[in-house]
Amino acid sequence: MTTLVSQFRTNGQAFARNIAAYDQLRRDLSEVRGLAIAGGGAKALATHSSRGKLTARERIHRLLDPGTPFMEIGQLAGHALYADAVPSGAIVTGIGRVRGRLCMIMANDATVKGGTYYPITIKKQVRAQAIARENALPCIYLVDSGGAFLPMQEDIFPDELHFGRIFRNIAEMSAMKLPQIAAVMGSCTAGGAYIPAMCDETVIVKGTGTIFLGGPQLVQAATGELIDAESLGGADLHTRLSGVADHFANDDLQALKMVRDIIARSRVISALSPPSTPLDPHYDPCELAGFVNANPKEPIVASEILARLLDASYFVPYRERFGKTLLCGTGEIGGFPVGVLINDGVLYSESAQKAANFIELCSQTGVPLVFLHNIAGFMVGREYEAGGIAKNGAKMVNAVSNSRVPKFSLMIGGSYGAGNFAMCGRAFGPRLMGMWPNARTSVMGGEQAATVLATVRQDQLRKTGVAMSPEEVETFKDPIRKNYADHSGAVYSASRLWVDSVVDPTDTRGWLSLGLAMAAGSPKEETRFGVFRM
Repeated sequence: MTTLVSQFRTNGQAFARNIAAYDQLRRDLSEVRGLAIAGGGAKALATHSSRGKLTARERIHRLLDPGTPFMEIGQLAGHALYADAVPSGAIVTGIGRVRGRLCMIMANDATVKGGTYYPITIKKQVRAQAIARENALPCIYLVDSGGAFLPMQEDIFPDELHFGRIFRNIAEMSAMKLPQIAAVMGSCTAGGAYIPAMCDETVIVKGTGTIFLGGPQLVQAATGELIDAESLGGADLHTRLSGVADHFANDDLQALKMVRDIIARSRVISALSPPSTPLDPHYDPCELAGFVNANPKEPIVASEILARLLDASYFVPYRERFGKTLLCGTGEIGGFPVGVLINDGVLYSESAQKAANFIELCSQTGVPLVFLHNIAGFMVGREYEAGGIAKNGAKMVNAVSNSRVPKFSLMIGGSYGAGNFAMCGRAFGPRLMGMWPNARTSVMGGEQAATVLATVRQDQLRKTGVAMSPEEVETFKDPIRKNYADHSGAVYSASRLWVDSVVDPTDTRGWLSLGLAMAAGSPKEETRFGVFRM
């Protein structure tokens, strides 16, 4: 093994300047996180509590094994996405330990529009289920929802990945012997009633939990019958008469204890321990932000990042002297073996070829892959096109697409265009995908996009005999630059669930370690590659 040695002065002015700039990013992100965690606001929280109900996050906290972490998925989903505020997409989802087992937990937040489902709510729950399926995790549904947000029904109901997909996923995962457990802790209305009805076991809370396909108002409108919610679909009815629910709980705390007991007696593999003893890096991960230059045009030195992420700062490079703009090699994170790919410049043909070979090797030996993006894209120009860079880049994309080892993807800088694809972007199925707060992603950089579009516009005008002045060119470019700046950042991406998490550099080792532990218990799949163009 090679012990990475830091070459950077962590007590210099540049380092201090970088840390100061990053701290401002953290403060901005903290404000957005605060809005997400606050739910529907003080009035909605007071009303919720007055009914004897815990909040979604309180329920999750009481459900988890004491002192264990919770990896939240999609915390910033829905931020500034609709005219209405929908903090955390009106549902809290994430991975945590329940009676020693890693589980996917999905808790409706009834303080946000009564827990109704917006399009982002459905996208978030379907994403959580996809993570659970791929990593063989039991699913726990803490249900407290008024059902679909009716004004947006066309974006919620009819399509392939809309509301019905949640129920299909429950049925399919149950068939895969992945426990599906529901606790009805509030309203469970209309189509949403199928969540507890389709789960393997269901708990319902007296006085607050209700399940019905049509609520009292609809029943009155349809049949003229006057009935209250508890009589129509409460805990007594569904545990004594209908059999829709299995277990009667007197309050939220008892319901959560019942769920913990159900998980304990399920035939589920406990969270696996790492094969090696985890070792701290030789260099403090808290220093990572100091290597992200305050000027985003300046590079991030790959070796400095690895020295603070890998156990004992040990790294075994693969083809160290070939394709040097992409570092490939093996090490460990949290005691789990990993194959790491991290950009150290633009991708050339040699870099792509090296990556494809490295991915093949890791796939053959079953080593999970970690992609750390800081990539402007592939090199362009006549020389590189003639050298077959598209063909060689396609080899890397082919290898990424077909590798069946667990893949984790984290943007630590820019992630643009085909470089994002080759580095296992969202479309290529990483088990988890995150961004550092400074990271950006788009089809190309804002300046490049502005220049391309300005050039096209100038060519169009020349055909009519009109020329743009330098000032007019800049005026044309400015809104394009702004659009790309506004729409490529970490919060914008996370609000749309293009990534699962915005991860602070200091927390990266923990985020990856929990992900690797989660993936370690999943079924092993055989990798079969397609045709590589030679």
